[in-house]
Amino acid sequence: MDGNTEELLAPLRKAVKEQGDLVRQLKEEKAPAVDVSKAVAELKARKRVLEAKELALQPQDDLIDRPKLEDTLKRRFFYDQAFAIYGGVSGLYDFGPVGCALKNNIIQLWRQHFIQEEQILEIDCTMLTPEAVLKTSGHVEKFADFMVKDVKNGECFRADHLLKAHLQKLMSDKKCAAEKRAEMDSVVTQLDNYSQQELAELFVKYNVKSPVTGNDVSPPISFNLMFQTCIGPGGNMPGYLRPETAQGIFLNFKRLLEFNQGKLPFAAAQIGNSFRNEISPRSGLIRVREFTMAEIEHFVDPNDKSHPKFQSLADLELTLYSSKAQTSGQSAHKMKLGDAVEQGVINNSVLGYFIGRIYLYLVKVGVSPDKLRFRQHMDNEMAHYACDCWDAETKTSYGWIEIVGCADRSCYDLTCHARATKVPLVAEKPLKEAKTVNVVQFDANKGAIGKAYKKDAKLVMEYLAICDECYITEQERLLNEIGEFTIETEGKTFKLTQDMVSVKRFQKILHVEEIVPNVIEPSFGIGRIMYSIFEHTFHVREGDEQRTYFSFPATVAPYKCSVLPLSQNHEFVPFVQELSEALTRNGVSHKVDDSSGSIGRRYARTDEIGVAFGITIDFDTVNKTPHTATLRDRDCMRQIRAEVSDLPSIVRDLANGVTTWAEVENKYPIFEGQETGRKETTEE
Repeated sequence: MDGNTEELLAPLRKAVKEQGDLVRQLKEEKAPAVDVSKAVAELKARKRVLEAKELALQPQDDLIDRPKLEDTLKRRFFYDQAFAIYGGVSGLYDFGPVGCALKNNIIQLWRQHFIQEEQILEIDCTMLTPEAVLKTSGHVEKFADFMVKDVKNGECFRADHLLKAHLQKLMSDKKCAAEKRAEMDSVVTQLDNYSQQELAELFVKYNVKSPVTGNDVSPPISFNLMFQTCIGPGGNMPGYLRPETAQGIFLNFKRLLEFNQGKLPFAAAQIGNSFRNEISPRSGLIRVREFTMAEIEHFVDPNDKSHPKFQSLADLELTLYSSKAQTSGQSAHKMKLGDAVEQGVINNSVLGYFIGRIYLYLVKVGVSPDKLRFRQHMDNEMAHYACDCWDAETKTSYGWIEIVGCADRSCYDLTCHARATKVPLVAEKPLKEAKTVNVVQFDANKGAIGKAYKKDAKLVMEYLAICDECYITEQERLLNEIGEFTIETEGKTFKLTQDMVSVKRFQKILHVEEIVPNVIEPSFGIGRIMYSIFEHTFHVREGDEQRTYFSFPATVAPYKCSVLPLSQNHEFVPFVQELSEALTRNGVSHKVDDSSGSIGRRYARTDEIGVAFGITIDFDTVNKTPHTATLRDRDCMRQIRAEVSDLPSIVRDLANGVTTWAEVENKYPIFEGQETGRKETTEE
């Protein structure tokens, strides 16, 4: 950034740094949680103001004409709102032929890049999930947003979105006092941090009404974002459509470990649809109710988080926005992966390796490297069980949006499901030398538990037998402080007192060590990646505002090639058929356009849907031997001439990334113009 820009940003950077220092100080001094939360909320607010100003001051020459982009996507049926002839349903989209092909190619390249190259085990699990599973994972309790309702017609709004829109409308009023505007701006920047009660007070204070009817709205309530259903006709088994694909992998960990001959590390992956009943879906493919995810769970020894292939990516330079940079008011900056891991910016080399692989994949499918960064979660953003977490974010007309998450989830999920099911989800690690370990276990009084809980005593005993040291220590503290603790298993709650259970500690000699693996989880939102690609590859032809095109990489382009006969003369037909059949044999997706429009108009039509290359059969093809045709590159619009029999393999190699257009231009003559014309062919 230039000096003038930095001068404008300096006071904002200073404000973020001062607040970041205060948050660290409060944590070091173990200040009351309420004070820390308040300081963190202010830090996040200042950080948002800084980021918004940074975006506003950046060069505007790369701005996308979003209405023109959205018109192209809809007109050429990349995707459209589902059930459109019935008025449409928000947050649900249907992909047309072009969008479907593009999406499939993005997924197929994901399979090649991750599953095949990393030898990951792919599984495909059901989308219906019993409630018990999602209770254990925490989704039933915590997967929620605050919602308000129009008190008369029942229309629902997401509380934070409605409050933000209402305050922005008030702030836009010229009569709004500067002091009042600053107050409301502060509320907007802290929306993510308000509790249910605080939101309710703000709705009353600012007299928020329904934007559609002007009616009063209800106080905010917590709304679970999962789609609930019943499994089976009796309605006795509540369930949900899955909110993520990860849980299916965790539940199959034992089978996957066996398939991998019991060895760590290994990774499993799943591609499929997930569902979130968003209160206010918006921004096209960015916030939807049904979406495709591709997730990897890499299981690793918690004491050995090193990746054997990390050195191959150590020199890869990418833009990192670390937690420290965010709390110090600094910008994201380029850094080599090796340096980031060595300096502790990234927690371990397994996480670093996957961040590098994610970067290479995103660039390969068409995300612009200049509009891609990896932002580290700050301490207050991370789940309590996570060791480190980074989001791949892309710069779009909506600002920076998260498209991939990459988290070190520690052993949380496996531990929770093992405790709930009483099935040990562990791996065995042979020890080089036998070792003596300290063991912590519950010592259950069978008589007292049996007397208290009769036939349910077995449930209690089984639960106590599989608890880990961390959980036991926590319950021991409760026993000592209040004389009791409660457990929940199979939908029942049991109170255990000091006469029923105690804690025993002893040592034993081990030759094999049982470990609960840690999990590194890259999680990809395919729809968000697609939208980023749309924005990053959308262009308007220089000198012609009406001609737009997508510069999709050939590997993911919906069609690799078009076949365009210059004339509808019957002598052109055999060449069209020959090329179409040969392209099919070479696995090249293609589109024949033999309509009567001019060749320029047909080029424009195929460019508009991102077809990478175009073969034109002209009069020289028909009149001269050996038979040749032209091959056109979509982006530079230059053409070469080659024999018809060679063209399918040339396009195949271009589409697969085996060769480049520059190499093709060096090998074949550049096309300047036809040498023969219509009169030399048979009369039409």
